[in-house]
Amino acid sequence: MAIPISYNIRNLRLRKGLTVMTALGIALTVTTAIFLMALIAGLNRAFVSSGNPNNVLVLRKGSEAELSGGFDASLYPTLTTLPGIAKDSRGQPMTSAEWVVVIVLPRKNGTGEVNVTVRGMMPDGLELRPSTKLVEGRWFQTGQREIVVSKSIRDRFSHANIGDTMEFGKGSWKVVGVFDAGGSAYESEVWGDVNQMAADFDRQGGYSSAYLHATDPIAAEALKNRVSDDQRLKLEGVLESDYYAKQTSSGTPIKVIGYVVGIIMAIGSIFAAMNTMYAAVAYRGREIATLRVIGFSRPAILTSFVLESLMLALLGAVVGILLMLPFNGYQTGTSNAVTFSEVVFGLRITPQVALAALIFALVMGFFGGLAPAWHAARQNILNALRG
Repeated sequence: MAIPISYNIRNLRLRKGLTVMTALGIALTVTTAIFLMALIAGLNRAFVSSGNPNNVLVLRKGSEAELSGGFDASLYPTLTTLPGIAKDSRGQPMTSAEWVVVIVLPRKNGTGEVNVTVRGMMPDGLELRPSTKLVEGRWFQTGQREIVVSKSIRDRFSHANIGDTMEFGKGSWKVVGVFDAGGSAYESEVWGDVNQMAADFDRQGGYSSAYLHATDPIAAEALKNRVSDDQRLKLEGVLESDYYAKQTSSGTPIKVIGYVVGIIMAIGSIFAAMNTMYAAVAYRGREIATLRVIGFSRPAILTSFVLESLMLALLGAVVGILLMLPFNGYQTGTSNAVTFSEVVFGLRITPQVALAALIFALVMGFFGGLAPAWHAARQNILNALRG
């Protein structure tokens, strides 16, 4: 015969002080775990969502990043004639030769300067990235010293509002628009005309990369191989989605720190739960013996105490999740190990993160309550009644 759950709820309510203290301890551990998991989820989204499965990124053979790439501009016309490339709105091959450089911008809050990625692109570069939407102003014009910035760049850095000018390269660049990149890695970039960028950084006659938009994912795979196998080009093709997925290595330090901190705090919370349940066992010795006398078995008592510990952990998990919800979407940044510039991303408390937090708390509750529950079930009835 199982002990009713109402019995466990009553006991938690009777020991309000101890229940609240233990639940808050578990909640603190859960909030830390959620914070770290939300960071990793946001970072993964920033990179993984950046890649379009139909886009093929072309780099110099042996290069692992656009920043370290570079190939002769004479090769670009050959790239545009390869089969499998989709047509743009003007009926031309949807391709974009681009230059990527890093500049230094001052933070708006005055806390220093940070490396920021600047991308020069052809007009089709905008059409290649349909998930990016203009939210203010207009797009830059070809042949003009104009730039558009992401919302996060505008919010985080000085001189990034529409009408402002940024100083880099050989002079001033006017901010004419603000775009929303939907949380992708492009949220950390400034865009302008590729030829103006190349002239400002003395890089005429070449490009750091090229983007080719295939008609579908199968054509993109074939196009990638065609670029890499063409001996005339000596270039390498990679799917844009694969390229950005590799850059999630930037989150490795966060993951390592998260695991270490999470394990340490989880051990502390397990001991806290054990302490609470041991105190409950000591306080309710006669009560446990009475349950045995009236017919409840040792397995029923063990199950009841483990369940009580799980309820305590669940309460802590719910409190922890509620405490972290206001921080959902909060933006932060980290250094990209590939481009050496800052990547801005938001904390993402997804359903998967919340579910993982619940499981994490229940695991702590289970191990925290198992030993005290075993002790309660094994108590000698006569000794407990005398006590």
